[in-house]
Amino acid sequence: MSDYFSIEHPIRLAHRGSRVLWPENTMCAFAGAVDELGYHYLELDVRLTADRIPVVFHDATLERTTSGIGKISDYTLEDLQGIDAAYSFDPDRDYPLRGTGIGISPLEELYRTWPEVRLNVDLKASGEEWAVAEVIRAADAEHRTLIGSFYDRRIARFRRITQGQVAVSAGPTAAAAMWSASRGGRTTRRKVQAYQLPYNYRGFKIDDKLIDAIHRAGTHIHLWTVNEADDMQRFLDMGVDGIVTDRPDILNDVLGV
Repeated sequence: MSDYFSIEHPIRLAHRGSRVLWPENTMCAFAGAVDELGYHYLELDVRLTADRIPVVFHDATLERTTSGIGKISDYTLEDLQGIDAAYSFDPDRDYPLRGTGIGISPLEELYRTWPEVRLNVDLKASGEEWAVAEVIRAADAEHRTLIGSFYDRRIARFRRITQGQVAVSAGPTAAAAMWSASRGGRTTRRKVQAYQLPYNYRGFKIDDKLIDAIHRAGTHIHLWTVNEADDMQRFLDMGVDGIVTDRPDILNDVLGV
């Protein structure tokens, strides 16, 4: 089992820090999860800027969460410094964090700020693999990184670049193969360290067969994005290894942390 998972069990993963408590994918959100709630694992997304620097951001465009307009890939890191990443947060309270200096951060800032925290990094676009691998190498953070993607080729390319030194989660093909094998009481072994799965996606049911198959393969199962206490408790009782949540406060309550 990868050293990535060694800090705690079950693993609490703060989804983008939190999309509910703080502006998502910002240092404000990550500080809230780590410094206020004691989280050791952060889930986040990366995109490349025009000068090919990995920054922590989910969407391809800026409009949903920020004061900016257009594609993030059209901006240099310097250009992004003037954009307000809290601009759209919490409209019910009249956007309380607008203009407070919350911006878009480069990936390396997270590694530098919290040298013990583990990052679960989702590669959002093709061509990011080399740049992200270089940030991880420069931070000496191979052991505290887990890479995921919705594209199998992206994960495979990252594994080749890093020569298997960084943990990766299963892509859709590996996940589907595990699901199919589990229906017949079998398992399947891939070069992955975790299966990070949606808990409520169409007919994809999380059950004892699937959890057992994943564990027999020597891998973790993490579920996303679980925000209700009853669901958290139900899946933890079933034996899942990690919960990815927008409500890190509620998960702490469920676990008695």
